[in-house]
Amino acid sequence: MEQQDAAARYREAVTVLPSRLRAAALALSETRQAAAEEIRLRAGRAMTVLLPDGEVSTGAWVESEDLETLCDIATEFSRYAAAETLRDGFLSVRGGFRVGLCGTAVMKDGVNTNLKQFSSAVIRIGRERRDIAKDLLPQLFRENRFMNTLLLSPPGGGKTTLLRDLVRQLSAGTEAYGARRVALIDERGEVAVTVRGQAQMDIGPHTDVLDACPKAVGIPIVLRAMNPEIIALDEITVPEDIRAVTMAAGCGVGLLATVHATGSAELSEKPLYRDLLERRIFHLAVRIAREGQTRRYEVEEL
Repeated sequence: MEQQDAAARYREAVTVLPSRLRAAALALSETRQAAAEEIRLRAGRAMTVLLPDGEVSTGAWVESEDLETLCDIATEFSRYAAAETLRDGFLSVRGGFRVGLCGTAVMKDGVNTNLKQFSSAVIRIGRERRDIAKDLLPQLFRENRFMNTLLLSPPGGGKTTLLRDLVRQLSAGTEAYGARRVALIDERGEVAVTVRGQAQMDIGPHTDVLDACPKAVGIPIVLRAMNPEIIALDEITVPEDIRAVTMAAGCGVGLLATVHATGSAELSEKPLYRDLLERRIFHLAVRIAREGQTRRYEVEEL
């Protein structure tokens, strides 16, 4: 049943493709459909599907016009409505999918205002894995208090999927711990996948989403406007992010964030994250160890 559900999610994702490419994507076996993580299109190249062991070709050639059609389908033929995220190179698609785009940047006064002449696209097949954090969540509390936590893994390791389920469970509450008000700053639109103000993923009943907003800008906004008990963030990547989470921690708000790293030892090797550790903002780290399609979560004190 799990494989069938994963394959069904894949078939839902390929509806954003032009019909010719959609037929090629659907020609993959159900096993490969279930394992697929991304569908990648590059103008002048064959469309590929990313599996856990690498990209495989579908044999279908991608034309520049296919990328334009994909963008039209993804935006429901209203690129203007999606202009804010399109200029940042991604689109949130109804159903809970995300399309990343590359092409020619349209620059004005040193700022990118749009993308045109698309050269490649990637459809990320976001899958909700409900309750994967069920056994992990109790380990992140001390005396009924949520401890500031970092989720660590290399790219593609499952941080976003785990973050989404932790947000959902914190928001919904469990038998041991009551529901918490969660503010999710979803800068890249990958966690909630918000389309026209509505989250396409289940992020819980007490979660407020600030979409497509830099974390350093978003943290003060949700602190002033939403009175959160926990702030959840996608990738911490720049010094401004660290200054913002430091400010939030000083306000007594719980923090849950993701970082590209194999473990806490790697954090101390990078100046940006070494600064984060020295400030002692986060108390726990969850290392995501991936073995094929299986993931194991290891909690350690920071």
